[in-house]
Amino acid sequence: MIYFTSVLHFGHRGIIDMKKRPFRNVDEMNHCLLANFNAVVHRNDTVYILGDLCHHMTVDAANAIISRMNGRKYLLKGNHDKNYNPDLFCEIRDLMTLSYNGQEFTLMHYPMLSWPKIHQGGIHLHGHIHESAEYNLKNRAEGIRRYDVGVDANFFCPVSVKSISEFFGG
Repeated sequence: MIYFTSVLHFGHRGIIDMKKRPFRNVDEMNHCLLANFNAVVHRNDTVYILGDLCHHMTVDAANAIISRMNGRKYLLKGNHDKNYNPDLFCEIRDLMTLSYNGQEFTLMHYPMLSWPKIHQGGIHLHGHIHESAEYNLKNRAEGIRRYDVGVDANFFCPVSVKSISEFFGG
């Protein structure tokens, strides 16, 4: 299966208050995010991480957490990503497109106003803005095929390509 996630912010104590995440401290948040990730993404799955994986951590500490994450990982760099060990990822890029069952997806950390195949049903997946699930519902209601895959909008879990396709009626 293919999954997407973003803005986990492992190690970032401040994000708990800024985004009202339901955790007492950064250790609890890190533990929950890693457990949720590994409960959804299995060893042979593919996961696209659309940036801001870790923040306020040393590169060594970040690499230690990333090495414990299941799946074949692709990183779409975000504004807080450091020089992680590239061997932990299949690929590291700024922008990527992929096709799944005839559906075109454009992946980038930042939300875009326009993306490839926008007028042919293409879907843009992003992170960065730490929105709630209502953001995705509002986009769909307005006919905008843009989806925030960040943990704040998806119950602190990765979301599957199948779920996103079905969300937009595919």
